[in-house]
Amino acid sequence: MDASDGLPTPRRYWAIAAIALAITMAVLDGAIANVALPAIARDLNASPAASIWIVNAYQLAVVISILPFASLGDILGYRRVFQAGLLVFTLASVACATSHSLVGLTLARVLQGFGAAAIMSVNAALVRFTYPHRLLGRAIGINALVVAVSSAIGPSVAAAILAAAPWPWLFAVNLPTGTLALLLASRALPHTERSPHPFDTPSALLNALALGLFIVGAESLSAGSALGSFALAGGLVAGFVLVRRQLSRASPLVPVDLLRIPAFAFSVVASVCSFSAQMLAFVSLPFYFQDVLGRGQVETGLLMTPWPVAVAVMAPIAGRLADRFSAAVLCGVGSVVLSIGLALLALLPTSATSVALGCVMALCGVGFGFFQSPNNRAMLGSAPRARSGGAGGMQATARLLGQTCGATLVAFSFRASASHGPTLALGLGACFAAASAVVSTLRHHRQVDVQAPRPG
Repeated sequence: MDASDGLPTPRRYWAIAAIALAITMAVLDGAIANVALPAIARDLNASPAASIWIVNAYQLAVVISILPFASLGDILGYRRVFQAGLLVFTLASVACATSHSLVGLTLARVLQGFGAAAIMSVNAALVRFTYPHRLLGRAIGINALVVAVSSAIGPSVAAAILAAAPWPWLFAVNLPTGTLALLLASRALPHTERSPHPFDTPSALLNALALGLFIVGAESLSAGSALGSFALAGGLVAGFVLVRRQLSRASPLVPVDLLRIPAFAFSVVASVCSFSAQMLAFVSLPFYFQDVLGRGQVETGLLMTPWPVAVAVMAPIAGRLADRFSAAVLCGVGSVVLSIGLALLALLPTSATSVALGCVMALCGVGFGFFQSPNNRAMLGSAPRARSGGAGGMQATARLLGQTCGATLVAFSFRASASHGPTLALGLGACFAAASAVVSTLRHHRQVDVQAPRPG
């Protein structure tokens, strides 16, 4: 069945359930390993520094392969790439659970990252073909809700599993969940038309080199390593060659053709700015609460909770509103609220009560949730349906680049000032959120926003 304008019910609900289960696993496994790193390092006789690769290997594999998998989705069909990614992710989870060495676990995490990238790369495209265009904002809101809840419960899920079982069970639980998602996907996901263009292997390798060197270089620079400059320069050179190669192609792996669409380009820039602001806050806030405000670990965990909870509440509401009102206006309002919230966090006195801090954290979550769904809708809806894979891949890449930029800037802030680093990072986050608001305002003034439902 060709999903020309969404799937009928109840098949639509089974399809979104399969997508939600897969995304939940991919997001959770990007975070739960952090909690278990000390236990894993002890069990595998690895140093803390070496054990960090259990996290980095997964993240790097995801970043360098999202756009190639998105291109494969256009060529082979989004359903096939999603199912293949889900199968690889599930089997790699079993390999993680049965690993007995740091090298074996790291290699399994690389495979797991490739599976997660395949899922994430075509996730948005599948959502677009699962729901009718008039309900696209609602569908994206549901997707944002799943991501927000998964991010919020990640540490809690990891702590609960580790309280009852050893660390391999963090990965073993993906076997029944992945099997259920595969069964649902095989019966419910939409079939889509395929693009006849061949896969561009040289561009895929250049993409991996550019993004890999850029991220490694940025992280090395933030740690004070001079080698980071060479890696960063190499990434920029590879990126320049990659973009030059893509300009002459009808269906480029890096969607430079979509970046010529103003609505899409504005949405990508706004997304990078907003996710940079979010990551600047998420990485610096635990240090801010404990080192600056003198709160304990338990209270810090509780104070971090209102933000993702507010995102989970606002994302589906904002998604529904985006089906009726200008996404540019909604994004601008959300970014302004986020900027105000981050500025308030940086300016609050050390005597601020936990209730006041919790309210400001919720305000930040409301702003980010109000931005995310409309912006994703504008990004996806502005691309031709035949390029949904490229649009979804770019959406995920913009999010990951923003998060990488934010985390790197936190490290620079801490190096710039040991005592005021967290406050400086929050101030930078407020600036990035304000920049996102400016970009959204420019998009509205140029009337490039996707507003009313229209054929893809």
